[in-house]
Amino acid sequence: MNIGSVKLAGNLLLSPIAGYCDLSFRLVARACGGVALACTDLLCPEGVLRENKRSMELAATCENDSPLAMQLYGSDASRLCEAARWAEDHGAAIVDINMGCPVDKITKRDGGSALLCDINRTLRLTEQIVRAVRHVPVTAKMRLGWDDNRIVAPELARRLEDIGIAAVTVHGRTTEMRFQGTVRHDGIAAVVRAVRRIPVIGNGDIKSPQDAREMIARTGCAGVMIGRAALSAPWIFRDTHSYLATGVIPSPPSVEEKCQMMRDHFYNLIKYRNERVAVCEFRKRISWYAKHLNPCRQLRDAMRVINSREDFDRVIDAFLAWRAEYDAGRCAEPIESPAWPSTMAMSENRTAEPAPTAA
Repeated sequence: MNIGSVKLAGNLLLSPIAGYCDLSFRLVARACGGVALACTDLLCPEGVLRENKRSMELAATCENDSPLAMQLYGSDASRLCEAARWAEDHGAAIVDINMGCPVDKITKRDGGSALLCDINRTLRLTEQIVRAVRHVPVTAKMRLGWDDNRIVAPELARRLEDIGIAAVTVHGRTTEMRFQGTVRHDGIAAVVRAVRRIPVIGNGDIKSPQDAREMIARTGCAGVMIGRAALSAPWIFRDTHSYLATGVIPSPPSVEEKCQMMRDHFYNLIKYRNERVAVCEFRKRISWYAKHLNPCRQLRDAMRVINSREDFDRVIDAFLAWRAEYDAGRCAEPIESPAWPSTMAMSENRTAEPAPTAA
C-alpha cells in the first residue's frame, strides 16, 4: 500500500492510542512483525514547537521506529502548519491530522472530531497544512460524523482528496458513540466509494486476524488500523499479515517469548524515559499483557507493587520458574509461594500510579 510517496511494506497500521502507543511500545510491536506504519500519540502544535518535555516524549522516535506518522491536533492553521514542518524535520514520514478524537478536552478546543462539525473550515485548514509541508504526505484520521444526523465522512474524504490529502483512516463510529456500540462497516464502505484513488484505512473493533479480513471484505478498505487488541497481543500484526496472505495464523508466542516482550518494553521505557516511568507503567500495563498469560494471578499481583527494575526482573523470573512447573503438571496455581518475591516488601515504598492519559 502506498500513501503518497511513502511505499509501505503492508497494509496494517498501529493506532495512536493516547497514553499507550509511545516509542517503547511501538518498538515491541514492530519487533513482532507485520506493522507497516505506526503513529505517535496526539501531538499539540504548541507543545512540539516549544519542545516541552511531555511533547518531546510523545514525539520521540528512533531508527527502528520507521516508517512513522506524527499526528497533530488543533484548529489554529498557522501553528499546525509550523508543527507539520517541525514533524517532517524530526522523523515523520507522514503527517496525520486528527479529525476523530472524541475526548472533551480535545473537542472543546475545536480539535479532534470537532473538525467534523464545519467541513468547509476544516478543508481550508487542511489545505494550508498540505501546502506547508515540503516533502511528506499529509493524511487525516476521522470518524463518520459527530452524530447520526451529521454523517460527513464520505463528502469530507472526497474533498480532502481534492486538496491533496494522501490517505484517510476512518473509525466506523460517530463522535457521539465514542467507543460504544458496534463499528459500522457500511459507513467505512461509503467513504471507500466516495474517494477516487487514495487509500482508505478502516479502524474499529479489530480484535483478531479474522476481524481484519472481514472489515476489508465488507468495506473494500485498503488496510486496517489496529489499536487496543495490540496492547495485550503485540503480535496481532504478525498474525494478521500471515492470515491475510496465506489464510494461516501462526502459533502464538510461547510464555517465555511473551515475557521477553514485557522485558523489552520495560527496558525500552528505562532507555527512552526513566526507571520510575517504567515501574509506574508496568503496574498498569500488566493487566493488558496478562490477558494472554493465564494462569498468572501471582504475576499480576506482584507486578502491581514493583518499585524497581530489580523487582521487575525478580517477578518475571519467579513467574517463569512457576509456569515451567505448572505446565509440566507438577504444581497448581499457588495462593502463596516462597518462589515469589514478597509483595509486602515491594509495596513498602510504593507511590501512587499515574492516571492514564486521555486524548
